[in-house]
Amino acid sequence: MTGDDPREPLAVIAVGPADAGRAGVLAALLELDAGMLSAPAGSWLVVRHSLQPTRAAYVPGYRSPHSYRPESPAVGPALARPPRRVELTLPEPLLKRLILVDTPDTASLGPAGAGVLLDAVGRAGALLVVIAADQSFGAAELNLLSEVAGTPIRVFFAVTPGSGGWAAVPEGTSAAQGPGESGGPAVDPVTVTVEASRAALLAAVPGLADARWFPIIRDGATDLTRALVGWASDEGLRRASVEPPEVPGTYGRVPVLAEPGDWSEQLDRKVRSLAQRIRQHLALELANLHLRVVQEIVFGVGCAGLPQLLDRELEALSLLATAQCDHAVRELIDDTAGRLFGVPLAEGVRRRINQAVRFGMADHNTGQDLERAMLVTSSAGVTGLTGPAAIDALSAYPAPARTEVLPPVAVALAGGCWQHWRTPGNDDPSAARAWAQRALREIELELSREISRRFEVVRLSLGTVLSDAAEHGILLA
Repeated sequence: MTGDDPREPLAVIAVGPADAGRAGVLAALLELDAGMLSAPAGSWLVVRHSLQPTRAAYVPGYRSPHSYRPESPAVGPALARPPRRVELTLPEPLLKRLILVDTPDTASLGPAGAGVLLDAVGRAGALLVVIAADQSFGAAELNLLSEVAGTPIRVFFAVTPGSGGWAAVPEGTSAAQGPGESGGPAVDPVTVTVEASRAALLAAVPGLADARWFPIIRDGATDLTRALVGWASDEGLRRASVEPPEVPGTYGRVPVLAEPGDWSEQLDRKVRSLAQRIRQHLALELANLHLRVVQEIVFGVGCAGLPQLLDRELEALSLLATAQCDHAVRELIDDTAGRLFGVPLAEGVRRRINQAVRFGMADHNTGQDLERAMLVTSSAGVTGLTGPAAIDALSAYPAPARTEVLPPVAVALAGGCWQHWRTPGNDDPSAARAWAQRALREIELELSREISRRFEVVRLSLGTVLSDAAEHGILLA
């Protein structure tokens, strides 16, 4: 689950139920007022280091971020729909070590949002679970933690005082720090609370027995801060050691080891097969997505909640489509280029081929740019916005510069969908189901065309790279 990409920034992602006090815990870590860490409902908050404080909202449908003021969240047309993320930069020392991320309440995420969260946590490396003293772990938290247990992800728990403070002290004992007046051992209500929460969690998820627990009391979050800094130091060293200073095959002559044969025909067949497989898988996912959306319209979020629900589903679908395209292109290059240069390809050779294919794609791409965000409109159509910045605005958790051949697949809802379905007159579930069906059908068609176009461009560019290699007897990249 966790990535070993040293380019991924070290981050701690905070999760938990509503009213658990996540913003207060993050504020305690940064020694700030909790009001500075507010974000629109449903948006992620990413807090980074910078010498100059800034705050920007990344809204699908725009090529550049927009300023966001928490005291006036409804100002400006950029918030016609919630941003996927808000980035806050501050000159705080802790942020030099790691990024802090706050997420929507776990119960509001749903299966799709949980999938997006797991992807981000796997890349970030650490999860901070915040729960109040008077709360218990719900199904959403337990499902998430069950997925994380047994992985290299480091999990920390922060327990905050509930509305009634900490746990009650059992009768006959004292809550003082010293021995109780009754002569028995003193009972610390904070310790009782933390141990009770830990026991309840381990009864359901025993794989997290090594996770550390921290009460957030009047003294702030000093112990938690030390633990997070210690993790960041260890994890930074581990990631740096994953990749050697020089990857084998990065430099030097790479000869053609075998007769080229019919590699071109194999490339054509492989491209058709991979593209067809991805299109079929995405069509099945969209069919399942449609069933979930219809069920939620009728029995759950209703018409007003449809845009947020569908937008989160499409974010998860985008991650899936991107991962499948990346895996397929790696398989394509390994199989086809391996026929010329030997199997397995050295990592440095694969990177050189990737770079050459990316460079050559511009010569073979016709029509729309491959770096394209797809936006669902209020009329259930799909429009596009090109450019890497437009794609970045669709990320709840930002990623480093990609080294894969293809740009990510990015699908989201335009702001007009929120305005349409939150209008009092547009509250007909039948109309909402029909609109969702049309929109998902348009997405399926657009994704099918996009996948075909992408793999055709890869076929042409990779074919050029391998043809030059076969003709000259060496890899020219």
